[in-house]
Amino acid sequence: MSDELLVPGARDVRATLDSAGDDATACVVACPPHPQHGGNRSDRRLVAVGEVLTHHGIDCLRIDYGDWDEGYGEREDVRNALRWAADRYETVGLFGYSFGGCQALLAASTVDVPVAAVSVLAPAPRLAADLDAVAALDDIDCPVQVCYGERDDLVDWQQVVDRADELGHETVAYGADHHFVGQHEKIAKTVGSFLVPPLAR
Repeated sequence: MSDELLVPGARDVRATLDSAGDDATACVVACPPHPQHGGNRSDRRLVAVGEVLTHHGIDCLRIDYGDWDEGYGEREDVRNALRWAADRYETVGLFGYSFGGCQALLAASTVDVPVAAVSVLAPAPRLAADLDAVAALDDIDCPVQVCYGERDDLVDWQQVVDRADELGHETVAYGADHHFVGQHEKIAKTVGSFLVPPLAR
């Protein structure tokens, strides 16, 4: 079951809540790819992750960003979504793909609510000098998973993967380009197997 809602905040942030049922105690905020390149909450990778999470009793809030703001407003959109979830659930997590992967890491490192786990897929390393996902990894105090395609030439994922490895986080390689064609369900299961344990405690 899915419901449409407006995330509280100064920006117009619409979202879809994939519900696992009335007794769900955990929620994952899912961040879509670049909005100027067609990224939105209906992205197939986000939907697939939401389906796996709800199967395991965890809600998934798939968001759209507000008006384009060079990555800064979008980071606040993710943080506001996390605050919304933290007000309603015992535990919250994050998933993001591409631009959304960068935003998930940026938000997790700066938000004022606890985040239980973060999984990112093909994350962009940075959006600006002060929107640096590689540096953000140093300030995240929960488990992180970085999934990436070995043939991805659209984002420079190597920097994020290298730093995640140095910090002891989980990294998962796929024989794929940036779009992971035909691998959405496989990726969703990998993401779910990482996010479910810390969120379902």
